[in-house]
Amino acid sequence: MFPASSVLPVTQEQHDQHRSKSGFETRAIHAGYEPDAATGAVIPPIYATSTYKQDGVGGLRGGYEYSRSGNPTRTALEGNLAALEEGERAFAFASGLAAEDTLLHSVCGPGDHVVIPDDAYGGTFRLVDKVATGWGLEYDAAPVSDVDAVRAAIRPGRTRLVWVETPTNPLLNIGDIEALAGVAHDAGALLVVDNTFASSYLQQPLTLGADVVVHSTTKYAGGHSDVVGGALVVRDLELAERVGFHQNAIGAVAGPFDSWLVLRGLRTLAVRMDRHCDNAERVVEFLAGHPKVAQVIYPGLEEHPGHAVAARQMKRFGGIVSFRVAAGEQAALDACARAEVFTLAESLGGIESLIEHPGRMTHASVAGTALEVPSDLIRLSVGIETADDLLADLDRALG
Repeated sequence: MFPASSVLPVTQEQHDQHRSKSGFETRAIHAGYEPDAATGAVIPPIYATSTYKQDGVGGLRGGYEYSRSGNPTRTALEGNLAALEEGERAFAFASGLAAEDTLLHSVCGPGDHVVIPDDAYGGTFRLVDKVATGWGLEYDAAPVSDVDAVRAAIRPGRTRLVWVETPTNPLLNIGDIEALAGVAHDAGALLVVDNTFASSYLQQPLTLGADVVVHSTTKYAGGHSDVVGGALVVRDLELAERVGFHQNAIGAVAGPFDSWLVLRGLRTLAVRMDRHCDNAERVVEFLAGHPKVAQVIYPGLEEHPGHAVAARQMKRFGGIVSFRVAAGEQAALDACARAEVFTLAESLGGIESLIEHPGRMTHASVAGTALEVPSDLIRLSVGIETADDLLADLDRALG
């Protein structure tokens, strides 16, 4: 149905086929790989090899010579991701932060400038603030929900990237991708959208004007809390060449087994995300009526300031719910400790429900900065368990 991916860009005809003629679920199952010609295997093999026999010097079979540069299992994943995000090329990495670091090196140099969210994921902030500034990159933080504030943070002629999360982690702020793309492009910058929280199923930023999509494939893409990975998807072939060069040069690529696990997860992404969203909506309704909850933060609520934008650019509102506990930080910590069905753990996007205290866990690295999160905040990654069990567990946890 779909041509197998190669290390070279797909043809425009192939690209148009998987982008416009098939639904998301069909692409998730078929894009990037055709059944093996020799055996008929319908699932890509795990090519656990570091090198490849050449048919004479430079006679590469399918373009493969060394698995840092290209591996057929990784190629299948990258072709699938490009199809799901409606991009030209995708690149799979050993982690989301490896993907981010490679992008920064591909586009930026000493003296350049980037704009990041003022409530960015703690790992992204640490990478930019503690690592990238060491080789001369400068940055400013701005709220992604305020287009004028993002425009004001741009330094004309020096800003290379406008970096957006939408929804953000963990405060679930919403950025208007189309408007922010216009702001970035007017300044000669690229718009990068971290699409991890929404997933490829709920949102396709490249179709709204973004230049690069970032994923932690550890999360919803893999979906089973059994793999760590990251990805970049780009819509411009010239940028793809730069990213591909740096992916190979830096070398933080996804291994074949990790690529296989993420590809397996993507096949059920649509059905999982629908269940995540169903359960999250039940949780939001429960928390909104609970006397010990001061605020529920979820873009699906009409009172959420980004609700209208989210409704326009997302299929549904996702499986992440944040809320503030009325009695303060210790009560939030106690609720995290008492939860049983919700597992106390970092990360998100797996089939199991997780609960965490961002201020002490995922966002501890931004404590004492302008990006510090409220101390009474709890973040839930709502899984696909029986919804009534999740509500009963939250009721117990809140005491």
